[in-house]
Amino acid sequence: MELEKCRKAFKAYDLRGKVPDELNEELAYRIGRVFADFLQAEKVVVGRDARLSGEAICQALAQGLTDAGCDVIDIGLCGTEMVYFATTFLKASGGVMVTASHNPKEYNGMKFVKEGSRPVSSDTGLMQIADRAIGGEFKHEAKGVKGNVQKLDIMDEYVRHLSTYLELGRLKPLKVVVNAGNGCAGAALDKAAEYLPFEFIRINHEPDGNFPNGVPNPILVQNRAVTAEAVIREKADFGVAWDGDYDRCFLFDEEGEFIEGYYIVGLLAEAFLRKTPGAKIIHDPRLVWNTLEIVEKMGGQAVECKSGHAFIKEKMRAVDAVYGGEMSAHHYFKDFTYCDSGMLPWLLVAELLCLSGKKLSALVKERVESFPCSGEINRRVADGAKVLEQLKQIYGKQGKLEEVDGISVEFDEWRFNVRMSNTEPVVRLNLETRASQALMREKTEELLLVIGGEPE
Repeated sequence: MELEKCRKAFKAYDLRGKVPDELNEELAYRIGRVFADFLQAEKVVVGRDARLSGEAICQALAQGLTDAGCDVIDIGLCGTEMVYFATTFLKASGGVMVTASHNPKEYNGMKFVKEGSRPVSSDTGLMQIADRAIGGEFKHEAKGVKGNVQKLDIMDEYVRHLSTYLELGRLKPLKVVVNAGNGCAGAALDKAAEYLPFEFIRINHEPDGNFPNGVPNPILVQNRAVTAEAVIREKADFGVAWDGDYDRCFLFDEEGEFIEGYYIVGLLAEAFLRKTPGAKIIHDPRLVWNTLEIVEKMGGQAVECKSGHAFIKEKMRAVDAVYGGEMSAHHYFKDFTYCDSGMLPWLLVAELLCLSGKKLSALVKERVESFPCSGEINRRVADGAKVLEQLKQIYGKQGKLEEVDGISVEFDEWRFNVRMSNTEPVVRLNLETRASQALMREKTEELLLVIGGEPE
């Protein structure tokens, strides 16, 4: 098969493409061969999400790894964070999760980590792996000794580790709507439920790679209604919806209102600073004022970092941060090998509800009113770099300009960040104000007129 056309599936942080044109079993096998050699690996963890192509791709990947003389621990159907957990817990040389996260069902992909669950991205070898997998020649069983495949259920150990983040004895009965989106979160939720005094209302719970209820991507507005309506109908305390590999979770308050990930960063920063006074908290540059105010109030240290999991994880290790959060609903935890988890955030918010005695709407209402935000608005443009330069010339001399990630410009009463997508001709706008919804709407419209382009 012509493999050169598969090159476009290799992105900045992972591999993601249509099956079989951009990702197929032949490429998966070749990646296994190269990845084992790249890491000089003795043992690699592999897992997969619910996609229909996942099992075959995972088997081909494992074949490539074992033909290179590497042992494989296959943890089966799982979330991405379970591969992160298992790689460190089992002291493996690396791990590969076969997933396309929230992409449509005809896609699949891979996420790669090395020892200690450190990410392998375009900055740390992913493009070299692409070059060798697409252009290399491979002889059968490179080391002359074939590796073994061991199937292992790691769920008990994984959920037991999650439980260590909570004061289980102080949890109170709550009713929670949980929407797995027919992805992989259901099994982890069921195991976690054994530790929790909560009543769960399960919707779209069983994994099904056909995604009969739509692609599991709660960031899409049209996908939120089913969770919101269930929260209201069941009179639940809050709702949770996950993407396909559940490395992100999205929360709904007791009134069915979707909560922007930005405000969850603040809640979790507060939760960790209560337990670890004076700790460092990582945040991305897109929306910052709410997080900065909470961290300062709690006596912590806020550290800004460029968006993207590889950058956040590296910065967390460098400054020994206890928690890192991105407004895109990626949350990172020091004791979870600095990796992101879609299970820990909602568990910690549930604990906060139990300890505070407040409703979720009450916990976030003041923050939303203090720092209203636009949410992330995407525009498809012909030349993203030109748009950023134009914004820099118009606004950069009027306000405080930063270029940590795209451009951020801060004024007394409002600020914005505009950055380019790593993979598409798209720019992403985020804007916030100090306690003014009207100013937020006015300035958002103003910026969009300058940006132009078409809605994504």
